[in-house]
Amino acid sequence: MKLLTQGKTKDLYDMGDGNYQLFFKDDMTGEDGVFDPGANQVGLTVDGAGLAGLGMSVYFFEMLNSTGFATHYVSSDTQARTMVIKPITVFGNGLEVICRYRALGSFVRRYGSLVQEDTALPAVVEMTIKSDASADPLINQNSLEALGILQPGEYVQLENLTRDICQAIKADLHKKDLELCDIKLEFGRDAAGNILLIDELSAGNMRVRDMSGRTVPPLELAELVLKKE
Repeated sequence: MKLLTQGKTKDLYDMGDGNYQLFFKDDMTGEDGVFDPGANQVGLTVDGAGLAGLGMSVYFFEMLNSTGFATHYVSSDTQARTMVIKPITVFGNGLEVICRYRALGSFVRRYGSLVQEDTALPAVVEMTIKSDASADPLINQNSLEALGILQPGEYVQLENLTRDICQAIKADLHKKDLELCDIKLEFGRDAAGNILLIDELSAGNMRVRDMSGRTVPPLELAELVLKKE
């Protein structure tokens, strides 16, 4: 297989049969050894993180596929820590879509003079350009369209799709006595131009609390999500 991209937490390969493959690493985003799903650098390496990320991603992708959401997920190999995905084209150099149910992390760092930490939010959707050099800056609808990253109407489409997908994930976590605080999604286009949910859906992309208000660490979260009833 041909290596296409070496990412912070995953590597992407061309399988040569029309599909791509993601390999999940044990690297996690953060700073100074502390995990942060919003960070744009590798902050720590944790044994089992790649397998946990793959397991959660498969769980949520299969759930979303079964309920009619379009994703790039095809199949997985847990032992090899790999996921087979459909080939897609990303928006620009990559567009991240964040859905926030609580004021935490970078939201408070930006707007701390206007909002108290942990304030409930009504599924606020933000979009950022993937750029390590620029610290993943926020971008608005007008700029996305002016730069040709999104076509007219696609911003609202992504916004609505994000809220629907995140509500489905939030509801599933709630059944497990877990609260989704925020989550980062990515989207792309397939060969026909359809918008698909891509990347991963793991503890590395979301903040989740238990019913006591404690933020659940990534590996523990994976165990709780994948726990057999």
